[in-house]
Amino acid sequence: MRNIKVYDSGDFPAYLPKLNNLYDDLFSGGKGFRSALVQKVSAPLKLADRPVELLCQTIEFIHNASLLHDDLVDRSHLRRNKPTAWLKYTPEYAVLAGDYLLARVMVNLSHHGNVRLIQYTAEVISDLLEGEWIQDSLVRDFDISVEQLDRVHNLKTGSLFKWCLRAPFIAAELYDKDLHTLLEECGSILGLLFQRSDDLLDFDIRNYENKAVLGDLKSGYLNSFGVFLTKDLPENTRQAAFKSQSLGELKSIVTEKHFEERLAEFDRINVSLIDLYAHQVKRLEALLGGERGAGVAAELLPLSKPLYWRKK
Repeated sequence: MRNIKVYDSGDFPAYLPKLNNLYDDLFSGGKGFRSALVQKVSAPLKLADRPVELLCQTIEFIHNASLLHDDLVDRSHLRRNKPTAWLKYTPEYAVLAGDYLLARVMVNLSHHGNVRLIQYTAEVISDLLEGEWIQDSLVRDFDISVEQLDRVHNLKTGSLFKWCLRAPFIAAELYDKDLHTLLEECGSILGLLFQRSDDLLDFDIRNYENKAVLGDLKSGYLNSFGVFLTKDLPENTRQAAFKSQSLGELKSIVTEKHFEERLAEFDRINVSLIDLYAHQVKRLEALLGGERGAGVAAELLPLSKPLYWRKK
């Protein structure tokens, strides 16, 4: 994958130095996974460099705008091992910076001239914000279900994965309905696997990135593994678990045996999801056919396992 520089001075006026400083902080240190995914899908479609660069820029702008807003809503103090923007530059600047990124997305896409791409991107941004609204309403609600969280994850995390898969086809003016239905399904599964894996990091499971442990739980948010871990426990045990201040304390409350059994079952469920993803990609390959179908499948098939198991 090319290391596409998605942030350049043409998008951000030099006479707004604080805005530029904020973006310098924000865009340094990110993995650029979503822009890499866009490139993987675009390569077999033989998209020209300029549309690919625009798509990469678009998804990174949307993703980073969501981080600016999420960190403020969650009152997170660190992002990529640095102080978050709202803490360093004030909450007002973080909101304005996120809004500005989303505005630049629409300005830049309008120059490309593909109305369907503009419309779809607007829908994805709307889904992202709707998911944030719903997620915020679930804080301190410890009676939520995995199904409720799956809906939030599909709107927030899944919407961006779906965009990464569908947008290159839209830019290539390939609009077949069955094709885009399959791409939506594949993107939804990838988003769900990524988010469930991310939720496991909160319990220090395959936490190769050394993310803070029990951050979700301490902030009053019961994530997908938290729900799965506690759903069948007696009410007094559940309430005690929700007040845990360390992973050791949590495991002593629910018992180590229960924790490991629930983790194994959670993994089994998501292995089934990985298998479903492989099946859908094979259907996608057959629908596209020929060299293009084989190329897209070769790029997409290997993604699900590393996303969930967090393999380096």
